[in-house]
Amino acid sequence: MDLPAQIRSGLQSQGLPPPSIAWIQTAMPNRNPLPPLPALIATVKTRFLAADLSNPAFFDSPSPAFPPNAGNPEVKEVKLTWDIPVQVLDIENLSKSKWEQIEELEAIARGEQTRGREVIRLPTGNEEDEFAADNQTTQSTINGAERPGIQGRGGPTTSTNAATKTSTHRLVLQDCKGQKLYGLELKRIERIGIGSLNIGEKIILKRGAVLARGTLLLDTTTCTILGGKIEAWQKDWVEGRLARLREAVGADSRNGQ
Repeated sequence: MDLPAQIRSGLQSQGLPPPSIAWIQTAMPNRNPLPPLPALIATVKTRFLAADLSNPAFFDSPSPAFPPNAGNPEVKEVKLTWDIPVQVLDIENLSKSKWEQIEELEAIARGEQTRGREVIRLPTGNEEDEFAADNQTTQSTINGAERPGIQGRGGPTTSTNAATKTSTHRLVLQDCKGQKLYGLELKRIERIGIGSLNIGEKIILKRGAVLARGTLLLDTTTCTILGGKIEAWQKDWVEGRLARLREAVGADSRNGQ
């Protein structure tokens, strides 16, 4: 088995959908000699989680995309018949007011989150190494909680402002063909929240997930969050979302006068 095929097999063993051999070759580090296989797999995984799934070269054909007419609101209910990798384009906490959402996003933009009365400063730069020497995974510790440095940008942390158990979030999810669908929490998923789920983060929608009137119903049994983040998308989303919320709050105030 050649090296790209070994990397692909290693990614599959870690629960990632297998990218094309051509894409893996472009994601491999340009070094001579190349690092050992475990470090190569970790590097390509990091780049996978930070990549745009809608790149036509990302998956082999047929690509794992949403079924035809997936967004048709007249279809009452259908279940996915295969696993589908998607990326997050938008997230909204339907349980919070516009003002609460503004305060939350402003804290993220400052690199801060709140936990009770305590202010937590979060890293905003890219502090992970692409790969670690001697096959060791770089670890960073935030408030005593270890975060896998090789897992990919936006891996789980315990310092973010976790949503409450009663929160309900709505996501915009995009498949590898660029098709977009809403995803709605049917049951609370701990990793989903403003500040804990990133824009560009990768999710696997498992076979059997329910698609009801064009909306995916998400729960822990049919939704696996892989991690990752697309830095440029995240920055643009925070700024754009803040602007839209402020505009909406201003419009509400004017209408209430």
